[in-house]
Amino acid sequence: MIAGEKVRLRAIERDDLLLLHAFNNDLSVELAGGGDAPMPQSLARLEAEFDQHASGGGRDGKSFAIEAHETFIGICVLFNENNLARTVEVGIGIGNKLYWGKGFGREALSLLVNYAFRYHNYHKVWLQVHSDNQRAIKAYTHVGFVEEGWLRQHVYSNGRYVDLVYMGILRSEWQTD
Repeated sequence: MIAGEKVRLRAIERDDLLLLHAFNNDLSVELAGGGDAPMPQSLARLEAEFDQHASGGGRDGKSFAIEAHETFIGICVLFNENNLARTVEVGIGIGNKLYWGKGFGREALSLLVNYAFRYHNYHKVWLQVHSDNQRAIKAYTHVGFVEEGWLRQHVYSNGRYVDLVYMGILRSEWQTD
């Protein structure tokens, strides 16, 4: 649906679920993504969730598969919309570690931010990230996100407390083509 030089954002398909299941059950991928404590996920539950959403018909919403070299490598999503303030949170995860640190996530995020501003008229896109995820913070900064605040020792992850960093980008700060 949305293509860049390295990646394409498209609908998540049933064929992606086997790899998504592997990503969701890889401890290092889960810890890099932050968020909730890692928990196992069965393929049957993932398929049931997919089928439940698909049976409703309509559009898929603002969740995208990230594809590189015709390979499913991760997902990105817009969520936590505030329609009055025109803000939305972004989440991204590259599950295929062969694509870490090579700009694929950065380009996917850039495409998603452009989609949010250009097609959904958001005023601000924001995210939260663990302070020890310097690779992600560097990518977010490169896309144009700025640090807006820190919550000290706010998240328990991998046996220790870490700071949570809030970052955001305003429509007026976004560089368009």
